[in-house]
Amino acid sequence: MFDALVSLAESRKVSFHTPGHKSGKGISTRFKKFVGPKIFSIDLTTLDEVDCLQKPTGVIKEAQELAAEAYGADHSFFLINGSTVGNHAMVLAACSPGDEVLVARNTHKSILTGIILAGARPHFFLPEWDPDLGIPLNVTSEAVDSALKNHAEAKALILTSPNYYGVTADLEAIFKSARERGLLILVDEAHGPHLNFHPHLPPPALRMGADLCVQSTHKIVGGMTQSSMMHLKGNRIDLARLQGVLQLMQSTSPSYVLMASLDLARMQMATEGRKLLEKAIHLAEEARHRIQEMEGIACFARSQIQERGHFDLDVTKLTISTRGLELTGFQASALLNGESDVQVEMADLYNLLVIVSIGDRRDDLLRLTSGLEKIAQSHPQGRDRCREVVFPPIGASLPLSPREAYFAPYRHLDLKDATGEISSDIVTIYPPGIPLLVPGERISREIADYLEIMGNQGARVDGLRDGSTPQIRVVAA
Repeated sequence: MFDALVSLAESRKVSFHTPGHKSGKGISTRFKKFVGPKIFSIDLTTLDEVDCLQKPTGVIKEAQELAAEAYGADHSFFLINGSTVGNHAMVLAACSPGDEVLVARNTHKSILTGIILAGARPHFFLPEWDPDLGIPLNVTSEAVDSALKNHAEAKALILTSPNYYGVTADLEAIFKSARERGLLILVDEAHGPHLNFHPHLPPPALRMGADLCVQSTHKIVGGMTQSSMMHLKGNRIDLARLQGVLQLMQSTSPSYVLMASLDLARMQMATEGRKLLEKAIHLAEEARHRIQEMEGIACFARSQIQERGHFDLDVTKLTISTRGLELTGFQASALLNGESDVQVEMADLYNLLVIVSIGDRRDDLLRLTSGLEKIAQSHPQGRDRCREVVFPPIGASLPLSPREAYFAPYRHLDLKDATGEISSDIVTIYPPGIPLLVPGERISREIADYLEIMGNQGARVDGLRDGSTPQIRVVAA
């Protein structure tokens, strides 16, 4: 596909079609001066030479077939609205209004919005919370088995693996149980587009038997931001319906620049993936070892995750605990950014999350570890704050379906006054975007208090209305 874009750009044809900048001739001089002119020459529209994402028959079709070959799928699809649109499409392709689905409660909010769009009825099961590490691990096969037994009418199982911290579930055991009961298996694998290309990483969901999975090519490997892929294996998902849903959900004016980045990211991983990931893994483990030697700072290893059950860890993720210092993760993140020019992926109350990818160099990791050493040396070791703010109990049952609650008449209440009411919105701390409240769920005092604490600590809470006091949308009747 990239070859076709370059060939058309070099042909210098006169353009009387969109986009209006006409191969960069109409672009702001300031913009063009910074990024260079060539990128605009491949910012094209649907043309015979470069195919159509809505119904590919040429170079996009060929590029997606090459992606399927690289990832071990039967069919792969380019996504130009990130994994969010992939998660929407995955749910809509598998579920009809009223269908019951089993959903891991550590799912991203885009799975929930897909459930709202589909009108499905979710039954949640909970991930394991580790009080020592201060993170949710992932769901266990026992939790899935219990959900399967309690909801025999469920049509699909939806998991997130790896989670934001790189922890994967025991997919082999979970998928075996789901298969025996005839459920469709859908996996949000946004943080796993690289897993297929190195033996030291946990096995990818498709290889373990998932029917559909979605991956954020832009998160870990070489795609540009907003570019992702969906992979289909087997014939249990209706291919024609999935294609129709993608036509419904994706733009009819897709970015050819994003699709070109997907094509080249696939080529890069297929031809150099193991070598590139070998370097990333080595850099991550080297940094992990150095961090583990610091006073007041910790970084768990794969062995510690495996000791906690049938979990595994993508070692390119570094979860750096600051709870041994008198600092929150938010404060440590601000210090790293302000004093060492180091920006992390995410901070929570007790941790920093660092993603090490094929784009990192040893100097980058040295700056990270040097910045952490400076923080450790300049801040006294403190109490184990992890025991002071307890992660709140999250519900597994809903009085109303998410769709019913989302579209119901509503009113706004101060969060402190909303205990016992039914939420009309998805409320998350972002990143990672895991819902603490979903539409249709009754608001507990513990959740309300936790959201207030996290907001006061500097977390970004999405789904609340800003004002003198945070407000939440609740079902009116």
